[in-house]
Amino acid sequence: MNIEEIREHCLAKTGVTEGLPFGEDVLVFKVSHKIFVLANLEGQLRISLKCNPELAIDLRERYRAVLPGYHMNKKHWNTVIIDGSISDEKIIQWIDHSYEAVSNTLPSSKK
Repeated sequence: MNIEEIREHCLAKTGVTEGLPFGEDVLVFKVSHKIFVLANLEGQLRISLKCNPELAIDLRERYRAVLPGYHMNKKHWNTVIIDGSISDEKIIQWIDHSYEAVSNTLPSSKK
């Protein structure tokens, strides 16, 4: 999986925008102005995803490439190293989970 595949998947979702609010090396995907994916654009590809707290811990225990969210609330965010050790299908599932976790917090008028 590469950044273009991640970008394409994120932008296909309803209400998603992308931007570089933290500088040119971090691509951010938001739904209704709330972040659900951050992706570094320098060095090894890593993405940070919002996650259910119990699932976040479980994923960290099962996958070496899943770490507590870098510069994020570690209870709710994981950083995933995209190094081929985790299937593309799993990464897509986790992106979808992050999108849904953020979308579910939006008021009805913004869904």
